[in-house]
Amino acid sequence: MSTIPAFGLGTFRLQGQVVIDSVRTGLELGYRAIDTAQIYGNEAEVGEAIAASGVARKDLFVTTKIWVDNYSRAKLIPSLKDSLTKLRTDAVDLTLIHWPAPNNGVPLEEFMSALAEAKAQGLTKQIGVSNFNIELTKQAIAVVGKENIATNQIELSPYLQSRKLVDFLQREGIHVTSYMTLAYGKVLGDPVIRAIAERRHATPAQVALAWALRLGYSVIPSSTKRENLASNLLAQTLELSDDDMAQIAALERNGREVSPEGLAAQWD
Repeated sequence: MSTIPAFGLGTFRLQGQVVIDSVRTGLELGYRAIDTAQIYGNEAEVGEAIAASGVARKDLFVTTKIWVDNYSRAKLIPSLKDSLTKLRTDAVDLTLIHWPAPNNGVPLEEFMSALAEAKAQGLTKQIGVSNFNIELTKQAIAVVGKENIATNQIELSPYLQSRKLVDFLQREGIHVTSYMTLAYGKVLGDPVIRAIAERRHATPAQVALAWALRLGYSVIPSSTKRENLASNLLAQTLELSDDDMAQIAALERNGREVSPEGLAAQWD
């Protein structure tokens, strides 16, 4: 059973004062899960916003991700400790391997066991992976056990539904976290999504997020605008019908937005 919040605030591409304002506003509006990563270069600002928010650390769920340069056994734990210093916390709630990076010279067994060691040391409450395909998830399971992989955070949107991978993860009891759920905003103009939004007196973003939530995924949308941050939260109470869900299911087009050379493995 995953204890990962269904709704969180993403901080990808947000820097400096922009990320401080986004996190501060999000926390004011009721967000309690914050997702960052070493490579985002904003952990210190996220930590600053959390510290200034007045929200107790125990009421927050903070996720970070280990960057590929830090996968070796010698670097992973020191890099996570550095992240904790920036985030102003003794431990994060979840730490993920950011990309499998199959050819970066560090074997999967090495970085997964180092990540498990970070958990054993109390630096992170849960561990998981991000952007792992089925084969690599199986390899990670072989190293740490599926009960120790809290989630696989993957790109998922109405245009990229990754059913084969999702089916595998759900069979294994590994929670699915969806990022890029709005496909960089591309799904917001989709006529099917817009028609559902009109019928439901909702926004297209709310419809896409509600679709992912209904499928059991966690979502971590980001925004710099207060009205969008507030509006996105309302996706949690938007009920889509089976017909709505079927219409969105038909939008699959393998519309992947993110697949960096050298970092991604072969997608399923």
